Amino acid sequence: MKSMEALKRFNLPFFLLVILICAVVSLLVLKDIYTIANKSNYTEQLSSEDLDFSNEENIEEEEEAAPSSSPNQLIEFNQGSQNRCDVMNGKWVFNRSLETQYTDASCPYLDKQVSCVLNGRPDGDYLHWQWEMDDCYLSRFDGADALEKLRGKRLMFVGDSLQREQWQSFVCLVQYHVPPKLKSMKHGRSLSVFTAEEYNTSIEFYNAPFLIESNSDVFIIKDLRKRILRLDSISKHARHWMGVDILVFNTYVWWTTGFKLKTTWKSMKNNDGYEEMSVDVAYKLGLETWANWIDSNINPNKTRVFFTTISPTHIRSSEWNFNDRDVGNRCYNETQPVMEKGYIGFGTDKRIMRVVEDVVGRMKKVVSILNITQMSEYRKDGHASVYTEYGGKRKQKSDPKYADCIHWCLPGLPDVWNQLLYSFL
Repeated sequence: MKSMEALKRFNLPFFLLVILICAVVSLLVLKDIYTIANKSNYTEQLSSEDLDFSNEENIEEEEEAAPSSSPNQLIEFNQGSQNRCDVMNGKWVFNRSLETQYTDASCPYLDKQVSCVLNGRPDGDYLHWQWEMDDCYLSRFDGADALEKLRGKRLMFVGDSLQREQWQSFVCLVQYHVPPKLKSMKHGRSLSVFTAEEYNTSIEFYNAPFLIESNSDVFIIKDLRKRILRLDSISKHARHWMGVDILVFNTYVWWTTGFKLKTTWKSMKNNDGYEEMSVDVAYKLGLETWANWIDSNINPNKTRVFFTTISPTHIRSSEWNFNDRDVGNRCYNETQPVMEKGYIGFGTDKRIMRVVEDVVGRMKKVVSILNITQMSEYRKDGHASVYTEYGGKRKQKSDPKYADCIHWCLPGLPDVWNQLLYSFL
């Protein structure tokens, strides 16, 4: 009996030693497997995931069923997370082999005003820059796949002429995949609709440069000081947004007049008089009217809402060319992007960026942010410049002061904005 007890005492630590050795070996094997898996996932994310937010979409649908409790929707998107890429952090890389998916000759739906090649732009390098994010891979826009994702749906862009450019870009990116007899375009005073009958889908643009109502919505008042904004009125526009499956909004450049804005309210009897406000205060009140309408009228289980951030202007060439001390050449003759990391120019009002962050962050319904601002800041070379339909006389077309440094050439930068939108679809 004693010998048996002694043997047990001897075997017990030996047994533990065997278990310990097995555990160490298992941990080493698991570590190798984990490392290989991580490398595989990272490679897959960079090459094929297309910024795939399919898992995120399911999460959002669950959150959208109840009021959103997160006030930092925009911040979360900007800063990135496990399933979200930081669109702001990246660089433009020149790729001569990069081909445009349409031309201003092959797409019949482009405004002549932004058809830079047809208007005589001699250089073409601006078409061969691709946006590379630091931690994600933004795949190329697939027109056929985009149409399939939009089958049976309405996609509407709402906003100003820059939003119109994004709409035209999207139409041009997909229209090639629709037989001629099964596609059509109808232009109205405020609403324009491209229809792809084969897919039972429409891609639409609704003109509302302030989103809220103004006296310059239909017939443009060129004298900026005579424009009056109805900051608490939106229903005349918003009735056209009902029943749309995907809404993409923007509003910015029309607010940047350089002086106080004339505003009015329903409480002002017979629209008698107006109140002057600073741009940021008026913008916040107007955007809150839009946000309240979204919160009160949109069912997130049926409609997805996007908001496109500021499209920068490049008016002051002295910001990137220190030898140009005066107003100078604007964006005239610019053929390369700004290469300074994190560059933010005069054409982007940071106060407006903070207003968007604040208002969207407090909304009850989830709004996805298309953050195009930083990537667009670098692209001083992408504007229509003097290569526009309305460039005027020949001498004006060679005069930098006539350069359009607000709108972009198409094809061009707005195609990349739609790459980003496509990744959400």
